Amino acid sequence: MAIVSRKISDISGKEGEEIQFAKVVVRQHPKIDQPKALDVLMEELDSFKDIGDLVILEFQLPNGSTRDVYVRLADFNKVAPDMDAVVQAARGTRGRLPGTRLSS
Repeated sequence: MAIVSRKISDISGKEGEEIQFAKVVVRQHPKIDQPKALDVLMEELDSFKDIGDLVILEFQLPNGSTRDVYVRLADFNKVAPDMDAVVQAARGTRGRLPGTRLSS
Protein backbone atom coordinates (compact mmCIF):
# COMPACT_ATOMS: atom_id res chain seq x y z
CA MET A 1 0.00 0.00 0.00
CA ALA A 2 1.20 3.53 -0.80
CA ILE A 3 0.06 6.95 0.32
CA VAL A 4 -0.32 9.37 -2.57
CA SER A 5 -0.27 13.09 -1.92
CA ARG A 6 -1.73 15.43 -4.52
CA LYS A 7 -1.58 19.20 -4.74
CA ILE A 8 -4.54 20.94 -6.35
CA SER A 9 -4.95 24.61 -7.28
CA ASP A 10 -7.42 26.51 -5.11
CA ILE A 11 -8.26 28.58 -8.21
CA SER A 12 -8.83 26.04 -10.97
CA GLY A 13 -8.85 22.67 -9.23
CA LYS A 14 -6.03 21.50 -11.53
CA GLU A 15 -3.51 19.05 -10.13
CA GLY A 16 0.24 19.64 -10.28
CA GLU A 17 3.60 18.90 -8.73
CA GLU A 18 4.75 20.85 -5.66
CA ILE A 19 7.36 22.71 -7.74
CA GLN A 20 4.61 24.10 -10.01
CA PHE A 21 2.82 25.95 -7.20
CA ALA A 22 3.09 29.38 -5.65
CA LYS A 23 1.43 30.50 -2.43
CA VAL A 24 -0.70 33.64 -2.74
CA VAL A 25 -1.47 35.31 0.59
CA VAL A 26 -4.65 37.38 0.67
CA ARG A 27 -3.81 39.94 3.34
CA GLN A 28 -6.92 42.08 3.11
CA HIS A 29 -10.35 41.36 1.65
CA PRO A 30 -13.83 42.49 2.72
CA LYS A 31 -14.94 38.90 3.42
CA ILE A 32 -12.05 37.82 5.70
CA ASP A 33 -10.79 38.96 9.08
CA GLN A 34 -7.33 37.38 8.87
CA PRO A 35 -4.87 36.58 6.06
CA LYS A 36 -5.61 33.48 3.98
CA ALA A 37 -3.27 31.41 1.77
CA LEU A 38 -4.14 30.04 -1.66
CA ASP A 39 -2.21 27.35 -3.54
CA VAL A 40 -1.99 28.55 -7.13
CA LEU A 41 -0.27 27.07 -10.16
CA MET A 42 2.51 29.32 -11.47
CA GLU A 43 0.68 29.75 -14.79
CA GLU A 44 -2.39 31.04 -12.91
CA LEU A 45 -0.46 33.92 -11.35
CA ASP A 46 -1.05 35.92 -14.54
CA SER A 47 -4.76 35.92 -13.68
CA PHE A 48 -4.00 38.46 -10.96
CA LYS A 49 -3.54 41.74 -12.82
CA ASP A 50 -1.13 44.19 -11.22
CA ILE A 51 -2.72 47.64 -11.19
CA GLY A 52 0.62 49.39 -11.41
CA ASP A 53 2.13 52.06 -9.23
CA LEU A 54 0.44 52.19 -5.85
CA VAL A 55 0.90 54.41 -2.88
CA ILE A 56 0.07 52.65 0.39
CA LEU A 57 -1.20 54.99 3.09
CA GLU A 58 -2.00 54.37 6.74
CA PHE A 59 -4.71 56.57 8.20
CA GLN A 60 -4.20 57.06 11.95
CA LEU A 61 -7.44 58.47 13.32
CA PRO A 62 -7.90 60.54 16.49
CA ASN A 63 -9.69 57.65 18.23
CA GLY A 64 -6.53 55.52 17.87
CA SER A 65 -7.79 53.27 15.07
CA THR A 66 -5.84 52.82 11.86
CA ARG A 67 -6.67 51.67 8.37
CA ASP A 68 -4.63 51.04 5.26
CA VAL A 69 -5.61 52.78 2.04
CA TYR A 70 -4.26 51.91 -1.41
CA VAL A 71 -4.21 54.74 -3.94
CA ARG A 72 -2.97 54.83 -7.52
CA LEU A 73 0.12 57.03 -7.83
CA ALA A 74 -1.60 59.22 -10.43
CA ASP A 75 -4.53 59.90 -8.04
CA PHE A 76 -2.17 60.51 -5.12
CA ASN A 77 -0.25 63.08 -7.15
CA LYS A 78 -3.48 65.03 -7.82
CA VAL A 79 -3.96 65.81 -4.11
CA ALA A 80 -1.50 68.74 -4.20
CA PRO A 81 0.25 70.60 -7.03
CA ASP A 82 3.65 69.02 -6.23
CA MET A 83 3.07 65.88 -4.15
CA ASP A 84 6.64 64.68 -4.78
CA ALA A 85 7.95 67.76 -2.96
CA VAL A 86 5.30 67.44 -0.22
CA VAL A 87 6.27 63.83 0.48
CA GLN A 88 10.02 64.51 0.36
CA ALA A 89 9.66 67.42 2.82
CA ALA A 90 7.41 65.49 5.23
CA ARG A 91 8.78 64.43 8.62
CA GLY A 92 9.84 60.85 9.17
CA THR A 93 7.91 58.45 11.34
CA ARG A 94 10.89 57.64 13.56
CA GLY A 95 12.95 59.72 15.93
CA ARG A 96 12.44 63.30 17.10
CA LEU A 97 10.29 65.81 15.30
CA PRO A 98 12.30 68.24 13.14
CA GLY A 99 13.31 71.37 15.02
CA THR A 100 13.26 69.81 18.50
CA ARG A 101 16.35 70.16 20.68
CA LEU A 102 17.53 68.30 23.69
CA SER A 103 17.75 70.60 26.68
CA SER A 104 20.90 70.41 28.77
